[in-house]
Amino acid sequence: MQRLILCALIALTPTLADAHGPSRQKVTESIRVTAPAAKVWAIIRDFCAISTWHPAIVKCEGSDGNEPGATRVLTLGEENGPTITEELMAWDDAGMTYKYKITDVDVKVLPVTTYSAFLSVKDGDGGTSTVEWRGGFYRGYPNNDPPPELSDAAAVTAVTGVYTAGLARIKELAEQ
Repeated sequence: MQRLILCALIALTPTLADAHGPSRQKVTESIRVTAPAAKVWAIIRDFCAISTWHPAIVKCEGSDGNEPGATRVLTLGEENGPTITEELMAWDDAGMTYKYKITDVDVKVLPVTTYSAFLSVKDGDGGTSTVEWRGGFYRGYPNNDPPPELSDAAAVTAVTGVYTAGLARIKELAEQ
């Protein structure tokens, strides 16, 4: 009987390996800013302030401020452009950090699913600070053999672009 079970498991192993879907992707970007952390945090601390510092976001409509569970709807590109809905998961004013997740996005706009991210500001040396933005997500296509625009590479490229554009603008605003 044991031999029969072992043979069945060995026979299934290649099938199970072939059934593997997408793996979680991660992006971490950071930027050094020539400004104190408190000044940088003042720019980004409000969950719905993202429309004031991220160049791709033209409008943010939010509810519940900086309380966990607060939501924001981001409008991209133009007044009636596509939207992304996000929820604040954690917010720490003293620690200068917040964590959020995307609850609704069209994968044609941002080719990711199950996305969550963490944004933080840390003091550096001599009046400098570092802003770090990191996230984890799955590609926009849940099955094997995704089309190029919904692949792991497309998802990583898109998220990296979002982070680098936002961080560059934070640096620009904080160093004025």
